[in-house]
Amino acid sequence: MKNRVIFFILLLSLGAIAPHKVFAQEAANDIFAADDDDLNVGGDIFTDFSEDVENAKLVEDERFYRYGRFFSFNVSLGLTNFDGNRGIAYENQPPSFGISFTFFKDFQTALGLGLEFSKHSMFLKDPVLGFPNDPAPGLIEVSMLRAFISYRYYIETANLGTAITYSNPYFIGRMEYWYQTNKYVDQTQLPKDIGGGLGFGLGFGLEFPIELKESYVGLEFLLHTVNFPDKNTAKYSPKTAGGYGFENLGGNAYSTMVSYVFNW
Repeated sequence: MKNRVIFFILLLSLGAIAPHKVFAQEAANDIFAADDDDLNVGGDIFTDFSEDVENAKLVEDERFYRYGRFFSFNVSLGLTNFDGNRGIAYENQPPSFGISFTFFKDFQTALGLGLEFSKHSMFLKDPVLGFPNDPAPGLIEVSMLRAFISYRYYIETANLGTAITYSNPYFIGRMEYWYQTNKYVDQTQLPKDIGGGLGFGLGFGLEFPIELKESYVGLEFLLHTVNFPDKNTAKYSPKTAGGYGFENLGGNAYSTMVSYVFNW
C-alpha cells in the first residue's frame, strides 16, 4: 500500500513538470522566435535602419559645419596651349588669367562658376584662301575668353599619407563656352572675326593650405575639347602650293593654372 502511494505521488509530479519542460524546449528550438520579436512595437528593423541613417547624417552635417569650407574665391594665373594644327599656328602669350567662385555642398563635392582669359597670336606670311590678295594677312592677335560652370569631387584621403591629405586632391569637370576674337594687326582695314563655341574640360587639381579653412594655393590641370568657330575652316589654307598656311585649325586646349584661394 505504501509503495502504491509513493508511485502515485511521483506520477503527479512528472505530470506537473513535463508540460513546462516541453514548452521551453520548443521555444528554444523555434527558429522564428526572433522574427516574432520584430513584429512587436519597437522591434521594426526598417525603423531601426532609418534612425541609424538619420543619426549618421546629422553627425556628418555637424562635422561639416564645424570643420568644412563653405565658399571660396579663386584668383588664377597660368598657361593655355594647344595641340594639332592650332598648336602649330599659335604662339602663346602667357599668362592666362582666371577668377572663379566655388560653393561646397559637403566635404567631397563642390560647384563653381568662373571666367578665364588667354591671348595668342598667329602670323600668316603668305596669301591664303580667305585673303587671296597681297599683302598677306600678317599678324593676327587671338583673344579667348571662356565662361564655365564646374563640378569638383574631392578624393577621400583619410586612409592615405599626410602629404596627400594636406594636398586636398580633386577631380574636376567643366562645361565651358569659349569666345574667340581675331584681330588683324597688319591689316587694320579688316574687321575683327568674333565667334564662340561650346567646350568641355576635364582634369584634376590640388589645394595646399596656407592657413586651414582660410587660404590655400591651388594647382589645376585641364584638358579642353572645344568646338571653335574656325575649327574646320579652310580660309587659312595656302593659296598656292608650297605656301604657308593651315588646312584647318583643329586641336585641343590644355590649361595649367595656379590659384590663390580665399575661403570663408
